Amino acid sequence: MISTKGRYALRVMIDLAEHGGGPLPLKDIAERQEISKKYLEIIVKDLVDKNLVKGASGKGGGYRLCKNADDYSVGEILEATEGPLNVVACLAADQTCPRAKSCKTLPLWTEYDKMVHGFFFSKKLSDLL
Repeated sequence: MISTKGRYALRVMIDLAEHGGGPLPLKDIAERQEISKKYLEIIVKDLVDKNLVKGASGKGGGYRLCKNADDYSVGEILEATEGPLNVVACLAADQTCPRAKSCKTLPLWTEYDKMVHGFFFSKKLSDLL
């Protein structure tokens, strides 16, 4: 399930793309998106840490995209705030399932995981504008 953090991250990225150019103050984004500024600070920190947005402090500061909206996938934005989008824990990169060789449901979960991953990573931020 995608949490509010992931959904709000998409809204922030859309807002930055729509109002792009110079740095945008977080308070302006919070007002437009009707999201708490305090919660957005947490989300934007994740986006900065993953090099999806750049921040500038001081007068005239704010946030801006690091690249064009066409160059962001929805999947990378969601993973920046949600972590890996695995549909089941046993498919996570850091997991080794002791039952993998005998699991009758693993092919089902693997196929579903590929569909979800393919869907989110095939969609671009620009598709949402």
